[in-house]
Amino acid sequence: MSLTVELARVVDLFQLPFMHRALIGGVLTGMMGGLLGSFAILRQLSFFSDTLGHSVLLGISLGIVFGLNPTVVLLPFAVVFALVVSYLLEKTKLWTDALLNIVYSSSLALAIILLSFVGQYKGGLNNLLFGDILAIRPGDLVFSAVLLVVCVLFVGLTLNTQMLVTLHEELAMARGISVSTQRMLFIVLLALVVGISIKAIGVLLISAFVVIPASAAQFIAGKFSHYIIISSLIGAVSAVGGMLLSALFDLPSGPSIVLTQLTLFFMAASLPYLRRLAF
Repeated sequence: MSLTVELARVVDLFQLPFMHRALIGGVLTGMMGGLLGSFAILRQLSFFSDTLGHSVLLGISLGIVFGLNPTVVLLPFAVVFALVVSYLLEKTKLWTDALLNIVYSSSLALAIILLSFVGQYKGGLNNLLFGDILAIRPGDLVFSAVLLVVCVLFVGLTLNTQMLVTLHEELAMARGISVSTQRMLFIVLLALVVGISIKAIGVLLISAFVVIPASAAQFIAGKFSHYIIISSLIGAVSAVGGMLLSALFDLPSGPSIVLTQLTLFFMAASLPYLRRLAF
C-alpha cells in the first residue's frame, strides 16, 4: 500500500508546472552534454569542462559582488574564460593537466573568497555547487532548446570535419581544415552548454554530464555516428531517470541524475562481458 501511495505522490508531483520545466530542462541538458561530451573526451577535454564549470562560479561571484544578474554575467564570462584558457593551452609550455589544475583551483578559491563578502547570498551557495533543477525558468528552457539546435546543426553539418579533427588532427591540417577555428567553435559551444547547465546541475557535478554519458556510449556504439547518438540518448534518459529517483526518494535532483548516469555507465561497461558469456 505504501508503494502505491508513493507512486501516486510522484505522479501528482509530475503534474506540477515546475516539474515539467525541470524534466524538460534535464533532458535538454543531458542531450547537449552527451552530444558535445562524445567529442570532448576523445579530444582529452574532460578536465577542461570541469575547469570551465568551476571558473563559471567565479563569473557568478563577480556578478553578485558588482550587483549584476548572475545569469547575464555567466554565459559571456564562460565563453571568454574558455577562449583564454584555450589560448594558454596552445601558447604555453606547461602540461595541460598542470595548467588546468592551476586555473581550476585558483578560480574556485577566488570565487569562494568573493562570496564570503556577500553575506546574504551564502544560503544559495549549495544551489550553485549542486544545482537546483527545480528553479529552471521558461526562459532557460528556450535558450537551452535553441542551444541544442545549434549544437545539433554544428555537429551535423560539420560531422566529417569534427571526426577528422577529433581522431586525426594532423590529417585534418593536411587537408586544409582550420583546426584552430574548429577547436575554437567547439570550445565556445562547450562553454555555453556548461554555463547554461550550471543552474540545473551545479558547479561540482557539471563535468559528469559531459564525461559519463559519452564514456558509457563507447561500450555500446560500433560506429562514430552511433556513438554520438547513443551518448546523447544516455544523457537524456539519465535525466528522466534521475528526476524519477529524486521524486521517489526525496533526493537532490542533480546528484540523483549523476547517480543514474553512473548506473547506466556500469550497465554499458558490463555489456561486452555479457556478450562473451552469451557466446
